[in-house]
Amino acid sequence: MRIESKAPTRVDLAGGTLDIWPLYLFHPGAVTVNAAITRYASCVIDQHPRGDNRIKLVSRDTRREESFDSFAALVKGKRYRLPLLAEIVKFFQPDGGFTLTTDSEAPAGAGIGGSSAMAVAICAALDRFTGAGKSKADWIHISRDAEAIVIRVPTGTQDHYPPAFGGAAAIELPPGGERRTELRVDLSELERRLVLCYTGKPRKSAINNWDVFQKHINGNAKVHHNLARISEVAQQLRGALEQSNWSEAGRLMREEWSFRKKNLPTISTKTIDRIVAGARRKGALAGKVCGAGGGGCVVLLIEPAGRERVEAAIVDAGGQLLPMKIDRSGVRVNVS
Repeated sequence: MRIESKAPTRVDLAGGTLDIWPLYLFHPGAVTVNAAITRYASCVIDQHPRGDNRIKLVSRDTRREESFDSFAALVKGKRYRLPLLAEIVKFFQPDGGFTLTTDSEAPAGAGIGGSSAMAVAICAALDRFTGAGKSKADWIHISRDAEAIVIRVPTGTQDHYPPAFGGAAAIELPPGGERRTELRVDLSELERRLVLCYTGKPRKSAINNWDVFQKHINGNAKVHHNLARISEVAQQLRGALEQSNWSEAGRLMREEWSFRKKNLPTISTKTIDRIVAGARRKGALAGKVCGAGGGGCVVLLIEPAGRERVEAAIVDAGGQLLPMKIDRSGVRVNVS
């Protein structure tokens, strides 16, 4: 038996970092606005013949692999070459041997939720392989917890909803648990107005969010104020998108980015600043970093007629264009 799954990555338009528990509890109405995109993480499980209990984990994009004589041997492992894969396998407790192979269309450290999309794709494939019968919500929470185990800092949940469900959504963050609400927006029109580029791998993955998290929890008034404004702007951006008010959406994205940069000097880089400024001069409405920043990807909101000028400016400033559309379906699984 072969099981194949793939899940989309995402761009976050406003409200990132707030989805890390318990930050959103201090900002009533907190919401993260994001959209699934057609840069995919994939997983393939090839079942071994009966009696062969070996488990082999392979990551094509990072060119790493490791093997275990059995599931019990995997559980006993102290250190893993592919820790995210190993931790998710533990959650599903498979019976029998298999080779699990992953691949990703997200560049290293891109900040577009590549590891979260990968985790959801693995959950979907392992769920089918084991017959666990878990829901997409289960996959989201397993993915979140597995990532936290691996990176050893708190993780949010906004990255896991686009891979599971696709589309564009507001991840609402009230006390008691988050919920996804689909944006009432023309996805084709939004798609025409987004440009994504890669600026280079961040020096330390997730470090920016962790620094902001610590400062907030420790009572840093500046960070609290900035996140409060980011929360308010994200709520307003949701409304602007649903009203197709693109100029207002651009203004709000610019405001969100300005407050985000105030949290830490390492969130932006010279390349990111150069790309955003150059794109704005050629007519882009706004640009902001995806994810924690410090490198990775920048998403820009544009007027469709200005796409060629904006894309040329991005390349001139040192960015690598990443063609994409909005994924409408979320994770998909095929069995053969």
